[in-house]
Amino acid sequence: MKIVPPLDPGFVSAALWTREYRRLVDRDASSRPCKLVLMQADGSVFHHEERLLGASHPEAARTLRHVERLLKFLLWQKGGSRVRVAGAPEVAAFLKKEYSPSGARAFDHAFMGDKVYEEPFTVEAAGFDELPAGQSQSLAIGRNLEGCRIGFDLGGSDRKAAALIDGKVVYSEEIAWDPYFQKDPAYHIEGVHDSLKRAAAHLPRVDAIGGSAAGVYVNNEVRVASLFRGVSADDFDAHIRRMFFSLRERWGGVPFEVVNDGEVTALAASMSLGLNSVLGISMGTSQAGGYVTPAGTITPWLNELAFAPIDYRVDAPRDEWSGDAGCGVQYFSQQGVGRLAVLAGFEFPAEMGLPERLVEVQKAMAAGDHRARAVYETIGVCFGHALAHYADFYELSHVLILGRVTSGPGGEIILERARAVLRAEFPELAGRLSLHTPDENNKRHGQAVAAASLPATAPVVC
Repeated sequence: MKIVPPLDPGFVSAALWTREYRRLVDRDASSRPCKLVLMQADGSVFHHEERLLGASHPEAARTLRHVERLLKFLLWQKGGSRVRVAGAPEVAAFLKKEYSPSGARAFDHAFMGDKVYEEPFTVEAAGFDELPAGQSQSLAIGRNLEGCRIGFDLGGSDRKAAALIDGKVVYSEEIAWDPYFQKDPAYHIEGVHDSLKRAAAHLPRVDAIGGSAAGVYVNNEVRVASLFRGVSADDFDAHIRRMFFSLRERWGGVPFEVVNDGEVTALAASMSLGLNSVLGISMGTSQAGGYVTPAGTITPWLNELAFAPIDYRVDAPRDEWSGDAGCGVQYFSQQGVGRLAVLAGFEFPAEMGLPERLVEVQKAMAAGDHRARAVYETIGVCFGHALAHYADFYELSHVLILGRVTSGPGGEIILERARAVLRAEFPELAGRLSLHTPDENNKRHGQAVAAASLPATAPVVC
């Protein structure tokens, strides 16, 4: 690498690694085509084409690493419970073993199968002529601002709500909460209801409610979310899975839409910038991602980039939830700041939480502490490489970054270092990719406004 992350010199850029592998393929006369196909229970089918080294190439072991990391990214970008591999039977056999209940990717096997798509997760070899045709959809929701609306956002350390009249914010509030290890479903349900009541008190009526939250939501149903990790499986199924349907009933059955917070982040960016082909990245409690297509719609993809690999070193830091190494959450979140701060020489009391550790690093940055600067420079360098990797999977023109990690002068350093990496390593991308941060109004209200705009309603006037 031309620019090395100061606190993570062993970082192996997924973007550079992949480009080097593809150069090997270009020089290999025995290279072959391969297709990965991801299928979902609703009939969605996603194709990804790749050329691989010949099976007998001296560097053939790299192919297994390449395709395993590739499949991992695709699963967390788009999602799928049935994977078909054409053109490389030994790769299909390897992936089937890795993504099994006893394999290294057992977490992904369980998550994508029973938890998200509610059917067994499978990986199988297939012939090219056996692959189903690609089929996907986009979601034409959002950008509806007429009437009296409530928008809310549920994060790991606070819940936000805003009241809007014809797109104008007339009230907003942020309330601290600690949802991760709360066992009682009522803590979550009544907490959200309380925020809705506070917002509704500032409206003559409620025409629609829209929300964003960390996790996977399918047609307003909670499938998997770290916010509710403390709730037992039985209570989750009985009370949390359809909690937003229950809340809608409490509010008289008004239009009510909830989607992943990353999608709303991207929608907020598109609405505020007046631009499409936008990837939104929020660096907060975790790393949230969302995408607005060139046509201005959001997608039903997962876009859970917290679990998408961006560092290919074998001993990369591991995510505590999935157990996988080198994924975005360990770099672009409060977890990443906490990890890097220790490497920079910060010492924290064992009982101090990650939000408080972030505050200490931010205070040190404001005071000119070189250790804090090294934390943000490291995040920025890694982020520049991650953006180049993301651009292999998304049609991108713009990226908006926000979240508590990016607050203050540290956020400016992240952007400066990311741009420097793009110029040095990926000049073709640097010339067409614009990086943005939200203005003050969008920081305060953008997420809530975009969330409130999700449901469509009949024309009303307040």
